[in-house]
Amino acid sequence: MRTVIIEQIYLGCLSQASYVVADEATGQAAVIDPRRDVDEYLSYAADHGLVIKWILLTHVHADFVPGHTELAAATGAQVAMGEAAPVSFPVHRLADGERLALGDPGSGVVLEVMATPGHTPESISIAVFEHGSDAAPHALLTGDTLFIGDVGRPDLLGASGRTAQQMAAELYRSLRAKILPLPDDVLVYPGHGAGSACGKALSSETFSTLGQQRRSNYALAPMSEEEFVAAVTQGLAEPPAYFSEDVALNRAGHLPFDPATPVPGVTPAEAVRRASQAALLLDVRDDQSFAAGHLRGAVNVGLSGRFAEYAAAVHTPGQEVILFGTPEQVEEARLRLARVGVDSVTGAVTEPGALVDDPALVASSSRLDAGQVDRHIRGLADIQVVDVRNPGESAEGALPGSVNLPLPRLLGDIGQLDPERPVLVYCAGGYRSIAASSLMEANGFTDVSDLLGGFGAWATANGSAPV
Repeated sequence: MRTVIIEQIYLGCLSQASYVVADEATGQAAVIDPRRDVDEYLSYAADHGLVIKWILLTHVHADFVPGHTELAAATGAQVAMGEAAPVSFPVHRLADGERLALGDPGSGVVLEVMATPGHTPESISIAVFEHGSDAAPHALLTGDTLFIGDVGRPDLLGASGRTAQQMAAELYRSLRAKILPLPDDVLVYPGHGAGSACGKALSSETFSTLGQQRRSNYALAPMSEEEFVAAVTQGLAEPPAYFSEDVALNRAGHLPFDPATPVPGVTPAEAVRRASQAALLLDVRDDQSFAAGHLRGAVNVGLSGRFAEYAAAVHTPGQEVILFGTPEQVEEARLRLARVGVDSVTGAVTEPGALVDDPALVASSSRLDAGQVDRHIRGLADIQVVDVRNPGESAEGALPGSVNLPLPRLLGDIGQLDPERPVLVYCAGGYRSIAASSLMEANGFTDVSDLLGGFGAWATANGSAPV
């Protein structure tokens, strides 16, 4: 007879996994690391006759704002974190080894807290016992401590006074002392999958067993602490700049988000005026539509890609946001921005057809194919070629003379470039480059183009990958 319910709710656009764990007999449930829009958890609980008693956060997240505030308001459930959590909002602080019974403590589902510092000092993993009297857990919810194929980054803590090497050493000890002694058949459910910036080599698989990870995860191979520290701290990609803002917000606590609140409409002229006064005019259409015609001063981050993290990267803390797109696109964009803590959307232009009504408000983008880029570079001695890919991507090949300024850090590094000189921007395929080129134009650059098809198109046209 089934006793334990473990439901993974995966959010592909953030590569983020949250969980509903429940005792089927009693209907008592816990939600682990919920996202900010909480209707899916409420619907699942209602459909399965569950009562949410606990909301558990495995650590202070850097990449998204969790929905504990919203879910607690809707359910009255208790929010809990590891006892070392550096937060200023009320939480139940969970001691290492503390048990939370969702059913009978002996025969029902029990959650046991495991302190597993390393990704952050307060990180916990949660062992799920199908029966409280079992000798070993049925599953392990590892948060950002252990991923499928990887482990959590030790360098995302910011100004905590700890180095990445110190955190990696703590992670080594957590894995060896707490997780690796468990049996091979324990199911492993991580907090993220492939694409997340919280690790460097995450698998596309969203769950595994500890035995499989013992055999295939490089970080669990037999090695000394020194070897582990070296392995997990090398080759780390540039973290998105907004991570530090989310850490601050997640430590302080956030106001509830209501996705049903409408976004006020504004005219194109008003949107352009506000953009000229430091608002972020964010065009969420695809890159081709944007390039063909957009409101002056707009920055393009399309919903088709990893919208939230790149939109947050072109946004400064507290900056007013005006959205441009269809009503459906605006609604989705506002939700996805809220998931990463951008709550300053104050208006939207929801009729893209309005672009034809006042040509004076409209601009187009310069996009060059690989052949045009060759002529452009040869013809302009003072051109600045900017590669907005991550350093690991650039190491595999780059356009001659280019400087690497990854998009997640471009807003802070834009002062390294001369706004009066021509600029050519490129990435892997074009999604990030038009975001970067439009960001530069919105910040006063007068001659900016991006490479259609990105470095892949360049390498194909040239028959190689120049470096």
